[in-house]
Amino acid sequence: MPIYSLNINGAQREVDVAGETPLLWVLRDSLELTGSKYGCGIGACGACTVHLNGVPTRSCMTPVSTVGRKQVTTIEGLDPKGAHPLQQAWLELDVPQCGYCQAGQLMSAAALLKENPKPTDAEIDGAMSGNLCRCATYTRIRAGIHRAAEIAAAPAKPAAKTSKKVGA
Repeated sequence: MPIYSLNINGAQREVDVAGETPLLWVLRDSLELTGSKYGCGIGACGACTVHLNGVPTRSCMTPVSTVGRKQVTTIEGLDPKGAHPLQQAWLELDVPQCGYCQAGQLMSAAALLKENPKPTDAEIDGAMSGNLCRCATYTRIRAGIHRAAEIAAAPAKPAAKTSKKVGA
């Protein structure tokens, strides 16, 4: 089998797999990045969404041989410390119910907010229409995207000043 060198979440990773192996299985089985989920296997549900050069892509339908030098970003690479505005909003608003589809939801929403930092409800619905949620938390997902837009637009808070006590 050929060895593929992939840029995954900013790091070069090598995998020895058949070229037709879907990227999803390379991520999950070979690289143990299990955030992206298998939902349908035909690219219809969005649970497996990752970014290829910033574009939301269904990893279940993407043969590893087609990735080449593209940057692959998974949910694990969105912000490893959980500080991405979407991750903050998801926690603050308790968006997921079962959570199975949420990695794909977050990856699609991240691409939307990068393109359009203040989307309308209709724009969110359009961008997210390819991501299915079996628990039907669509109104919470929409609210989470709006909240993430607010968080991203808020001015950064200055670092807290520390004072030293004299003689301490």
